[in-house]
Amino acid sequence: MPTYSHRATRTLLLALSAAAVASTLSAAPAAGAATAGSPALAWQPCAKDGGPAGQECAKLPVPLDYRDPDGPQLSLAVSRLRSDRPEARRGTLLVIAGGPGGSGVQRLTQKGAALRKEMAGAYDIVSFDPRGVGKSATASCGLDEGDRHLVTLRSWPGQDGAIADSLARSRRVADACHRNGGAELRSFTTANEVRDIERFRRALGEERLSAWGSSYGAYVGAVYAQKYPRHTDRWVLDSIGDPDPARVARGWLANMSVGAESRFPDFAAWASDPARDEEGLEGLRLAQRPADVRPMFLALAAELDREPKPSDTPNVPLTGNRLRQALQNALYSDSAFPRLARLIKQAQDPGSTPVLTPDIAGALSDQDAAVTMAVICNDVRWPAPAASSYERAVAADRARYPLTAGMPVNVTPCAFWKDAPAEKPTRITGRGPSNILMVQNLRDPATPYSGALKMREALGDRARLVTVEHGGHGVYLGNGNACGDREVTTFLTTGGRPARDTYCAD
Repeated sequence: MPTYSHRATRTLLLALSAAAVASTLSAAPAAGAATAGSPALAWQPCAKDGGPAGQECAKLPVPLDYRDPDGPQLSLAVSRLRSDRPEARRGTLLVIAGGPGGSGVQRLTQKGAALRKEMAGAYDIVSFDPRGVGKSATASCGLDEGDRHLVTLRSWPGQDGAIADSLARSRRVADACHRNGGAELRSFTTANEVRDIERFRRALGEERLSAWGSSYGAYVGAVYAQKYPRHTDRWVLDSIGDPDPARVARGWLANMSVGAESRFPDFAAWASDPARDEEGLEGLRLAQRPADVRPMFLALAAELDREPKPSDTPNVPLTGNRLRQALQNALYSDSAFPRLARLIKQAQDPGSTPVLTPDIAGALSDQDAAVTMAVICNDVRWPAPAASSYERAVAADRARYPLTAGMPVNVTPCAFWKDAPAEKPTRITGRGPSNILMVQNLRDPATPYSGALKMREALGDRARLVTVEHGGHGVYLGNGNACGDREVTTFLTTGGRPARDTYCAD
């Protein structure tokens, strides 16, 4: 695992000529009819309250198995917002959601109005629900409700790092997915999502797509750019993981230990700021100094390990691991800090009942749990389930990164997965047009900066990296950093991209 530093190697600062960049960023041709042999899309209105006006939806058939293109088909939900200034339109922009398990249709509903405003008519904006997600074809593992909570889908060790329950649960989940998931579940892979994007492009009648991929969607976008470089126009990768093909999601999970450590000081500073007692936030100041917040949190989690506290959700107590999971979720965005601080206050107060938010109180649907597991397990083979090796890894990670308590390196259902990966993960390289803009928060809890630097190194002259001095997961139209937003908008609308890697202050 690469060593992480807040300030180290802010960017790679590759001095590449602006002229060379400009030559690769010419406008895409206008959309035409669907490519011969591609399905036609029957668009229908599907605008929702709170979403952008004019949103349309359709269904895209894709092969269950691309080795048998005329065999059984699956249906994917796709969506679009047409340019509101047709005279300014230059192409189609694809929004690739994160996850695995994120809904692109929902993301377009949430971000469409803001994105349309930024693009000023330059694009039709499209997205889709990948296999297993939303209104696309789904699969089920038939998991018990207790195995579908985020705090159990993530393999949090027991008290003092015990992993016996994790081993049993991982085997149980893998067996259920093998027994009930069928060919549909086995088809949930990054490689197939990339093929589905290519099929979507052809159905749209576009010679090239522009794209904005976030989190796992950034990895999907990188793989597409590797597989289909001549069909990429202006390509944005936002909040990026290490593309190491030997590890893929296993590496992303392990890197969350580093990510949490880099991000936690932001929460500590917020939670110890005297302003928390002065701005009507119910007295959410947790400590007098930032340095006091971390030991307070760790001590509280350990206390809840020993004696969980009943919550407002029947039969779902606040445990140490549920508190740790609440922390991981809250580190994604500053806007979640008050929610976490309130939960900590309630846990500390003997007379208070903790109020659990839905992300830590309830179970995922069986379909959502299935796709979350399937993609990461189908993409690459995980280490064999030798208890002793996982015990050693958990013990070492707990000692080095106590905030995550060994979870990122613990055993998962992928160790017991019955079906070997159908193909090897794609190796990302510098071969292809220089038309990629990367944008990354410096203190990202989910895809830490060290992993983004690995992607930057792999892409070489194809990319530029915009490093944003900010904490949280997700940059563009997400964290309020005007400089980061401006760099992405400028690139997508004009083709202007920094001549070298650059930095945005907070």
